[in-house]
Amino acid sequence: MESAAGGGGGGLSTMRAVLAILQWWGFNVTVIITNKWIFQKLDFKFPLTVSCVHFICSSIGAYVAIHVLKAKPLIQVEPEDRWRRIFPMSFVFCMNIVLGNVSLRYIPVSFMQTIKSFTPATTVILQWLVWSKHFEWRIWASLVPIVGGILLTSMTELSFNMFGFCAAMIGCLATSTKTILAESLLHGYKFDSINTVYYMAPFATMILALPAMLLEGGGVIGWFYTHDSIVSALVIILGSGMLAFCLNFSIFYVIHSTTAVTFNVAGNLKVAVAVLVSWLIFRNPISPMNAIGCAITLVGCTFYGYVRHLISQQQAVTPGSPRTNSPRSRLEMLPLVGDKQDKV
Repeated sequence: MESAAGGGGGGLSTMRAVLAILQWWGFNVTVIITNKWIFQKLDFKFPLTVSCVHFICSSIGAYVAIHVLKAKPLIQVEPEDRWRRIFPMSFVFCMNIVLGNVSLRYIPVSFMQTIKSFTPATTVILQWLVWSKHFEWRIWASLVPIVGGILLTSMTELSFNMFGFCAAMIGCLATSTKTILAESLLHGYKFDSINTVYYMAPFATMILALPAMLLEGGGVIGWFYTHDSIVSALVIILGSGMLAFCLNFSIFYVIHSTTAVTFNVAGNLKVAVAVLVSWLIFRNPISPMNAIGCAITLVGCTFYGYVRHLISQQQAVTPGSPRTNSPRSRLEMLPLVGDKQDKV
């Protein structure tokens, strides 16, 4: 009877993990496709405004999730820490989202998602250059297919746009910077994804509101007067903001339902799903060599995450290891290809 119960519990846990991954994929792909639809089909070519809508919806959604639904307890942050720690993180968080939307404005989803997979490489390189951290040769070797795949994809991209490419690459640097800053700025706060959004989204809204009005306000007003179906278009734009918050909520769920290795593999498969769905909808041209480059990048990201996990496990079981109990060491050993670092 005990083994049967254990087997049933294991099956239930597996089912929960599968459902968590599927809903995470669903929200992620839907947000990406919806944003691309807004820029391409609705001709709403204002990425700053779209990002601002996302931050507003995420701020409201996080407040409701914590104070109304009681989905997570509120992590109390001292007022001075909100400006000294949270605000710099919010600025980088804002840049990350904005640059992602700007890149979607100019390049296909498939190309943007492939470039975003370059984040592990930028994280390691920044830690090496800025903090003089040393990594095992296996880490550097695992970056080779990622860098090679990105180069092959960029050289064979049929819809290449330099501005969109640069926005996506700088977005990778912003994501890596957020990961690195989280270690020093958020030390002592065990933020989950919902509390992260609760504190950072209002700051991000404040940071972005004025630039969005100054740079895109006139264009948005002109779009209102010239677009045919305003109501349906606004529903889609606001819907993308609500989906963006649901994506953060789904990340919180999948973090607590999967292991680090499963999260890493699922994150890379999610990119493949997003590329496939976007191609089916928008039919952007993809050459065979471009597809091969994308595949090499995703395999490299999976291999990178696996190497990180192996090193983490080895340090955990090695007695007397000087870095095993270090918070900085634990952060370094995370896959760093998704948002699971919120678990630290």
